[in-house]
Amino acid sequence: MIWIKTNRLRANIIGAMPDGTATAHLYRPKLATILAEGYGLDALRRDAAAGLTVAIVALPLSMAIAVASGVSPDRGLNTAIIGGFLVSALGGSRYQIGGPAGAFIVLVSATVAKFGVEGLALAVMLSGLMLALIGALRLGGLIRHIPHAVTVGFTAGIAVTILASQLKDLAGLTLHGPEPGPVIPKLVALVQALPSANPAAMGVGAGVAGLILVLRRFRPTWPGMLIAVAGATVTAVALGLPVATIGSRFGDLPRSLPAPHLPAATWQGLAAILPVSLSFTLLGGLESLLSAKVADGMTGRVHRSNMELVAQGLANVASSVFGGISVTGTIARTATNIRAGAYSPVSGMLHALFLLVFMAVAAPLARYVPLAALAGVLVVVSWNMAEKKEFASLLRSGRAGAVLLATFGLTLLKDLTTGIAAGCALAAVFWAISRLRRRSA
Repeated sequence: MIWIKTNRLRANIIGAMPDGTATAHLYRPKLATILAEGYGLDALRRDAAAGLTVAIVALPLSMAIAVASGVSPDRGLNTAIIGGFLVSALGGSRYQIGGPAGAFIVLVSATVAKFGVEGLALAVMLSGLMLALIGALRLGGLIRHIPHAVTVGFTAGIAVTILASQLKDLAGLTLHGPEPGPVIPKLVALVQALPSANPAAMGVGAGVAGLILVLRRFRPTWPGMLIAVAGATVTAVALGLPVATIGSRFGDLPRSLPAPHLPAATWQGLAAILPVSLSFTLLGGLESLLSAKVADGMTGRVHRSNMELVAQGLANVASSVFGGISVTGTIARTATNIRAGAYSPVSGMLHALFLLVFMAVAAPLARYVPLAALAGVLVVVSWNMAEKKEFASLLRSGRAGAVLLATFGLTLLKDLTTGIAAGCALAAVFWAISRLRRRSA
């Protein structure tokens, strides 16, 4: 593909130049380094084009992730604007794009269900402080020692859980009572509600998912998600389809960011929310550094992992203050940023500003977006999230397969923290057995 050849050429060109390895240990935002080197009009043009491209991708995705997480869509936009701006401005990666991520849907929705929106804000703020502390103590490298099978396992578990969470809106089902959180009871409730399925919603959701996949296959440079959601919205309005929309569930979106507000905190509340905050911290660190590593592989650069974690932490604190949800580095949007020709972190900052302009100018139009269309977007997200080939490959390896299945199964049936803990513990047991066998041989 053209963009792969371009990035290889770029990596070859910068091969003779400093790639950031010598300064990877520094607590200095990449933005400061780039501005000190000199930043011209041509770089700004490249960053503006890339930032607009990423904003077009982030717009429907941020709202979809928020809705799936059990909060209003404007909270997803707040996260992308505030968190995305700070991740780029303060981060240790040249190309990282921050914002709400599909991997957090399960955690956020469970937290909202148990502690409410105020509890979510407190958990996000506390996890932000933890991430910043991990980075400040130079512990970012420890996160990268989590076994690969554990990462693949919990990612697949999250993907299946996200898919299950979208079936209600995708089919327009009406449940008798609240939707269960755990996957098995959820599926049982959804099967029982099948007689209430809405053919119009099913058509909208399936059409959006199908169009995104078709455009990705034949027109990969087009903003497939935005085209599909916009097309579904226009069709639903023109035909008067009887489908639930953002407006029917949440009302009109605000046209500006909310005033900053600190979540209420008590010692009892902090103690109750601490385990959830640890889960946010662990997943946030993993996702962010994995995304930065992917960006390194695409460009030949090296990110500053501890600076990146500090930035992610501060971005989460700010997101919670401005009514957002959890922030992390996002692999798909970061890759889009690179493919669009981004030069520096300014592209990520501009992507946040473009989203702010949309909120100010066109937020009322969001009320017409069908919820089934957003569900279709997340069906594609969950499909792409699961590393299917890697999952199958690891299954063929005895010990790695056992670690994978333990992590996947417990993430799916229990929760993310239990899955990661069990996978890491099993991997540690296998490692200890191998060491003992080597010594006795």
